[in-house]
Amino acid sequence: MILEMVRANGAVSLRELARVVQTSEVTVRRDVRALEAEGLLDRRHGGAVLPGGFTRESGFPQKSHLATAEKTAIADLAAGLVEEGEAIVVGAGTTTQELARRLARVPGLTVVTNSLLVAQALAHANRVEVVMTGGTLRGSNYALVGSGAEQSLQGLRVSKAFLSGSGLTAERGLSTSNMLSASVDRALVQAAAEVVILADHTKLGTDTMFQTVPTDLITRLVTDEPPPHDDRAVTELQALADQGVQIAVAGASGHPGGDQAPARQQHQQQRRDVALPGPRRSQGPGLRSASMLGGEPPTGAERGRVADMRRR
Repeated sequence: MILEMVRANGAVSLRELARVVQTSEVTVRRDVRALEAEGLLDRRHGGAVLPGGFTRESGFPQKSHLATAEKTAIADLAAGLVEEGEAIVVGAGTTTQELARRLARVPGLTVVTNSLLVAQALAHANRVEVVMTGGTLRGSNYALVGSGAEQSLQGLRVSKAFLSGSGLTAERGLSTSNMLSASVDRALVQAAAEVVILADHTKLGTDTMFQTVPTDLITRLVTDEPPPHDDRAVTELQALADQGVQIAVAGASGHPGGDQAPARQQHQQQRRDVALPGPRRSQGPGLRSASMLGGEPPTGAERGRVADMRRR
């Protein structure tokens, strides 16, 4: 059954495999090793892919069923980083789509995106302005790519960029398997003062063909808590933190990992964060859309659930 699931989806997390076959992750990991030894699949940190997965990218239908609980928790936590009246960019991906659904409740927000799925999630949000890039539609992930998308981002400046990808390592940063998608993501990064990466634990330690965001440009990573036996994901998180990336860890239930402080207290603590060195470490006031200049600051009760693992 494991091999059938990987063939059907292109990539599957160990947690999902264990849930479907109703066994432990330890047992699944052993079976995956045996299948890899036979050349039937490739292991990735926290999951398994078809052979040649380094260059192969799963389409939206497959990705939408992977690590769904983790993506929901990550999106809940990431939404707490967005304030009323901000102008942000949101890249393509199933995790960023989950984030967009939560951003519909943020008044005065301006969202620039190349993702049809992100735009659709915000289409009926009366208090959110959505700006789409130009470009050519890439059907596998419903994203606009190419020179048209990149040119439409020239001269743009926003407070934060929220991006996902196919893999994340401390050595190379965020990467993806598609050249056109990588090029647009790099343009999104150039438009933002801060870069926030949304990546579940299965992507930690995975390296794919095209680099999109070098580690020194990543301000913050929002991820889920790796399984107890996933030492490589934990090691990768520590390596990212050592390079100055702020780590926010969400539990599968949607609550932050670590200290469960009240929402307002966590929000206030997060606002006192000291800026880290590097071109994307700014923690100053976010850029505001014109309609919200001079407006009242938001309370922390709605969007303040952030637990940071500080640089050691």
